[in-house]
Amino acid sequence: MTSAVKILVDADACPVKDEVYKVAWRREVPVTVVSNSHMRVPDHPLIQRVVVSDKFDAADDWIAEAMDAKTVVITGDILLADRCLKKGATVIGPNGKPFTAASIGGAIATRAIMADLRSGAGVTGGPAPFAKADRSRFLQVLDEAMVRLGK
Repeated sequence: MTSAVKILVDADACPVKDEVYKVAWRREVPVTVVSNSHMRVPDHPLIQRVVVSDKFDAADDWIAEAMDAKTVVITGDILLADRCLKKGATVIGPNGKPFTAASIGGAIATRAIMADLRSGAGVTGGPAPFAKADRSRFLQVLDEAMVRLGK
């Protein structure tokens, strides 16, 4: 039996939840919003909220267990993206940049280098601020993923 297409959102710091809902409603794809704390989600039959414990990586673990090759995972977490890619999921960052088997190794290496720099050299900061172009790119990439998965 082939599973149906679904979207799982690593929701705690996700700035594109509203865009996910719009695509899901248009394409009639169920969405599960996974977070460590209660958050508002639309009251709609396609939208489900899952609140996991506040244990470290609880949301990541839930998502990694629940996904399969017909799942689109929305996350900015590089290590979760790696876990999901290894199980065949489509993974998209909130900035619209897809994680792929070809790009994940470089992303993990960059993450490690940045963590070392932040801890040792007093380098601070994080990713660039979220921009309107990121939102637009995200919508386009999510829509393309839905087409590829047959939705």
